[in-house]
Amino acid sequence: MSSADAILVPDWPALPRVRALTTTRQMAGASRPPFDKFNLGSNSGDDPASVAANRAALRALLDLPGEPHWLRQVHGTNVMRLDAQAGEGEPQADAAVTSTPGLVLAILTADCLPVVVAARDGSEVAVAHAGWKGLAAGILEATVASMRTACARCVAWLGPAAGPTAYEIGLEVRNAFLAHDRGAGTAFVPTRPGHWRVDLYALARQRLADAGIRDVFGGDRCTISEPQMFFSYRRDQRTGRMATLAWIEPVSAA
Repeated sequence: MSSADAILVPDWPALPRVRALTTTRQMAGASRPPFDKFNLGSNSGDDPASVAANRAALRALLDLPGEPHWLRQVHGTNVMRLDAQAGEGEPQADAAVTSTPGLVLAILTADCLPVVVAARDGSEVAVAHAGWKGLAAGILEATVASMRTACARCVAWLGPAAGPTAYEIGLEVRNAFLAHDRGAGTAFVPTRPGHWRVDLYALARQRLADAGIRDVFGGDRCTISEPQMFFSYRRDQRTGRMATLAWIEPVSAA
């Protein structure tokens, strides 16, 4: 499998000039076990030189229009509006939005849910890191609220995350969602006393629908149960991170 073939792209209606994708561990990279091969997470415990090499390879492979804007993710609800090239460092946020062509947004995941939201006319795009804490706290609602495009003119894609047949959680997680909406209970299936399997995809669709976005695609992969394709923190603890990128292609000068 070539690196290009190992990239996941949204199966959604064609949007003018919008690009989005998620990397996988199948891509050729410099990281050694247990981060093999294409780890893009700088705080994962991997050799920094390997991560830097992988990030450089990512930009070259995809011919990106600019360096990805990495975030310092904290499972919160802060959203960065990036309409100009940012300075050095990684700002603390769990989502980013832009209307600027050529500005590449990026988030990292290894079980948490990556979400891309885009305007149908290609004028705006956002990415969000939605682990259970951020999802329960409202990261998707905050992301949508930070966009200038009306919800009815947006679509969303749910990238690879811990799937509903493999992701078991405890009472704290279930209570966090039920406190917001009792209807969230349909996303939980009991397993053993005090534990449930949770469908992050269903919860994300509920939250996006409540925010006004009903055209939602993706949500059919499982990072835990596909070890050859995806990194999974819950499965392996010491592991790499995948990147979900989104950007608006610049208009050609030609």
